[in-house]
Amino acid sequence: MQSPEASTAAISTRTSLHLALAAFADEVVGTLARLFAYVGTLALFAILGLAALGQLPDLRDDELAPQPGWTVADRSQPGFALSRLDSSEKTASYTILRHPEGGRRDVMRWTGDADKVLAQLEIYREGGEFDLTRPATMDLAVQMGLNAATPLEQAGLIETKFGPVALFRPVAAAAGERACLGYLKRNEEPALQISGFSCQGDTLPAQRAAIACTLNRLTLLTSGNEPKLADLFARAELKRRACDLAGSPDWLLGAANAQLRGAL
Repeated sequence: MQSPEASTAAISTRTSLHLALAAFADEVVGTLARLFAYVGTLALFAILGLAALGQLPDLRDDELAPQPGWTVADRSQPGFALSRLDSSEKTASYTILRHPEGGRRDVMRWTGDADKVLAQLEIYREGGEFDLTRPATMDLAVQMGLNAATPLEQAGLIETKFGPVALFRPVAAAAGERACLGYLKRNEEPALQISGFSCQGDTLPAQRAAIACTLNRLTLLTSGNEPKLADLFARAELKRRACDLAGSPDWLLGAANAQLRGAL
C-alpha cells in the first residue's frame, strides 16, 4: 500500500503529463490552423492571378474591338487583300474581329510616325449582333478616332467597282479645317459593310482618288462558304477601274511615300 506522499507524487506526475500533452496538442492544432490559413491564402492569390491573366486578352481585345462583345481572332485567315500596284509595296496591318453572334470584321490599317493611324479599311460581315437602329456614321466616327457622338456630314460620292460610295467628314471641316475623309458602303445581299477613312492627301480630290483606288483594288481571298459574297466580288471585278496614279499624290499612290503605301 502506497504512502500518502507517494500517492500525491503520482497524481502530480500524471497531472503534469496531461498538461504537457494538452499543451502539445494545442500547439499542433494551432500550427495546423496557421498552415491551412497560409495554404488558403496562397490558393486565393493563385486564383486571383489566374483570373487576372485570363482577363489580359479581353483587355487587349477591348482596345481593338469597336463595340463590346468583339474579340480578336488570331487564328482566322485574312479574307481580303488589296491588289499590288508594284512589288515595292509594304504590307498593312491586318486584324480580324469576331462576334459570338456571327459577325466578322476584317480591318486593314496603315500607320505613320508614332504608330498614328493614317488610313483604315474595314469589311464588316454582319451577324445577329448587327443593330439596325444604330446609325452607321457612329461607328465610322469611332473608326476615325472621334467620339461616337461627333456629327459627320456627307462630302459627296465616289464611283467604285462596288458602285457609288458615300464620303463623310466631321462637320468642323466645313469651315476649312483639313480632316480625315471617311467612306461608307453598305450592301444588303449579302449583308456586308465596307467603311474606312484616309487622313493623307493635301486636297479633297487627292483623298477622294486614294479612297476610290483603295476600294477598286480590294479583292476577295476566300468567301468562307458564302456564295453570295463570292458573287458580289466577281461582279464587282467586271467594273474595276485602273488607278489614276498621275492625278493623285496621296500616300497610297505617291512615290514619295512608298514606305507607307500598303497592301497585303
